[in-house]
This record gives sequence, C-alpha cells and structure tokens, in this order.
Amino acid sequence: MAKLNIRPLNDKIVVKRVEAEEKTKGGIVLPDAAKEKPKEGVVMSLGNGKLLDSGERAKFQVKEKDRVIFSSYAGTEIKIEGQEYLILNEDDVLAVVD
Repeated sequence: MAKLNIRPLNDKIVVKRVEAEEKTKGGIVLPDAAKEKPKEGVVMSLGNGKLLDSGERAKFQVKEKDRVIFSSYAGTEIKIEGQEYLILNEDDVLAVVD
C-alpha cells in the first residue's frame, strides 16, 4: 500500500473500500450496475482523535490497516490520484474484522 497524502482531522478516518464481489455464491457473474458498494474497507489514515472537554484527544478504537465494516450511508466519497476513498467519523465504524 502506498502512503496516502491526506490527513483527516479530529475523529475522522480515511477508508479504502474493498473490491465488490464479481459473482454471487451461486456462480452468477454480476454486471457493474448490479454490484452493491461494499460496506467494508481498510483504514488508510487517522485524524488526531476527538477533542474532549478536558482538552485532551480521545484515542481511536481502530488503527491503520484494520479491516472495518461501516454504516451504509456513512461518510463522504473522494477520489485522489484515481483511487476512491471514504472519509467518515469513527462513530460510523460498526466493527473491526479480524
């Protein structure tokens, strides 16, 4: 993985979606229009953490290179150097996949 030249702020994270499945479990090949955008991706970059009332920064529960599952309509899609990424709040992450 190449180093990403984007630094999210506060409790934001940058995620790269995993590739959509090319065919169903039954073996049917899906056209591009029928593929769902995956709700799973890899954490590429983290912000500094949420600013707490005490002035300290909260620690993230995820780290770079974690594979995560996130909410369906979470985040903002961006495109950098031909690659698509998603910027979302840490709260939009539902789980870490081991």
